[in-house]
Amino acid sequence: LRTAARPVIVAGGGAITADASDAVTALAERLGAPVVTTWNGKGAIDETHELAAHTIGDTASTCGNALAASADVLLSVGNRFTDWSASSWRRGVTFAIPPTRLIQLDIDPREIGKNYPVEVPLVGDARAGLEDLLAALGSRGGGSYRETAWFEEIQRRKAAWLDQIEVKSGSRARPMTMARAVREVQAATDPDAIVVTGAGLPQGMVKQRWVTRAPRTHLTSGGFSTMGFELPAAIGARLARPDRQVLAIAGDGSFLQTMQELATVAMLDLPVCTVVLDNSGWISIKGGQTTFFGRPAWTDFLRGGKPYSPDFRAIGDAFGIHSELVDDPDDVCRAVRRALASGGPSLVTIRVDRDLAVAGPDKTGWWDVPVPERHAESRAEQLEGRAEEQHR
Repeated sequence: LRTAARPVIVAGGGAITADASDAVTALAERLGAPVVTTWNGKGAIDETHELAAHTIGDTASTCGNALAASADVLLSVGNRFTDWSASSWRRGVTFAIPPTRLIQLDIDPREIGKNYPVEVPLVGDARAGLEDLLAALGSRGGGSYRETAWFEEIQRRKAAWLDQIEVKSGSRARPMTMARAVREVQAATDPDAIVVTGAGLPQGMVKQRWVTRAPRTHLTSGGFSTMGFELPAAIGARLARPDRQVLAIAGDGSFLQTMQELATVAMLDLPVCTVVLDNSGWISIKGGQTTFFGRPAWTDFLRGGKPYSPDFRAIGDAFGIHSELVDDPDDVCRAVRRALASGGPSLVTIRVDRDLAVAGPDKTGWWDVPVPERHAESRAEQLEGRAEEQHR
């Protein structure tokens, strides 16, 4: 680590479980190392920090993947190197180990070296291990990390990523992009608000675009992408942290799985704000079906051949909670603020574009999903990627 020219820290969910965020940030500043995070590690560093380099893997960030793949030394903290966060282990997409030299710190010895060869194995608690590393490193010396070419590259790649996602996030189109909706929702919240996601396009969109300021404020079902997770998990979060704003952000297809829990928040008069991003279907699954099988099947919600959604605003009214429907991007922030200010449970439904070209997160990384032989071009691309997977 002392001699590394391109050090990178990857923080997984274990860094948050161990309350290691302060140590992660301190070590990053000592080394001048960017911090990239997995899905469950989001929040291990304040994402407004100049060394926060966003997420890694599939449906993540271009800057996080590029920096991690080009590191000469990688320090992994509480990260399991799953297929989702490692781009199915395809060489050079998220990681290239080797030639990158890996230091892996994990409390579970079974994780050490499970997916990548490790040069320095460290078994222990993430926070204690990082604090020991800080003590052992002492002062790195050599001036400020801001004066290095590595820092300049970090900032350049971060700026390029933010420019890329601005295309959808800043769109004024109607129906609005999901990216714009997520931006406007966050604009209505406190910096320490807790956001919960579960599945599909909203889960990936929040991963890419929600600026997480602190650990345990971004809660997600992770790579399993469990539909219906959002509202029940948000109830638990609000009961655990009654001092925080808590929002569940779900697509309409996911919300329909557990919307009966609106009765729970109503009976408890629990201030949970549920935001439904309504695109009349399981559009994430539709995208996968179209890409890998050539056509969708039973993923559009239709009635009489036209997109269909229940009247979610009326459903909220029926449960006796504050309920609004929004279809203008300029009204989203105000609607969410009213919901949060109501002091009780609330439901804000936002109609968003269902066109696959703009509906979902920006594509990054790679994911090894089998493709039928009849789709020759996609099948060839998938087999090419599989041949480059490092664990094979």
